[in-house]
Amino acid sequence: MDKALVIIASGNKDKMREIQQIFRDRHFEVKRAMDVGPVLDVVEDGTTFAENAYLKAKAYHDLYPDAYILADDSGLEVDPLDGRPGIYSARYGGVDWSYEDKSKLLWEELRKTGLKPEDWTARFRCAICFWEKVKEEPKTFEGAMEGLVIPERRGENGFGYDPLFFLPQYGKTSAEISPDLKNKISHRANALAQLEAYLNTL
Repeated sequence: MDKALVIIASGNKDKMREIQQIFRDRHFEVKRAMDVGPVLDVVEDGTTFAENAYLKAKAYHDLYPDAYILADDSGLEVDPLDGRPGIYSARYGGVDWSYEDKSKLLWEELRKTGLKPEDWTARFRCAICFWEKVKEEPKTFEGAMEGLVIPERRGENGFGYDPLFFLPQYGKTSAEISPDLKNKISHRANALAQLEAYLNTL
């Protein structure tokens, strides 16, 4: 029997590795969109992570109705900044800005609040949209990882805002813990665990 095709609406290798892991013992063939056909330039004008994940999944579902589609959207929510940068995390400050520059802007905004760094509570949030072939509506799974923003970047692992996201229970940033541990406790890992539980019901 041919394996069912799952198309991932992302070119991120780290995401692919995590996603392939939960599909490894199942009758699915997982591929990135760029390995199957055109990469769609989807306008992400939703107001939540779930809405943006849905928009990406729907665009690929319309193109590949006989495949399973998986899309995600994620970012950093900072409480003293009313949830910013949130869905604009990748575009915060500017699309071409480095994450070092994004970090400086984040610290600048946080210092203006007058709050001490120990009150810079935040979380990474992820929404995964899984669209089964021929289904009219997809399933959405959301996960979060709670922590604090610290006024420096520490660690060499991870990417994006990981070096400034501190996990009090481990005494380290998300960039200082091991990739294996991150893949167990992260916002994306939490959402993928829910997807895995759902796959077990199919």
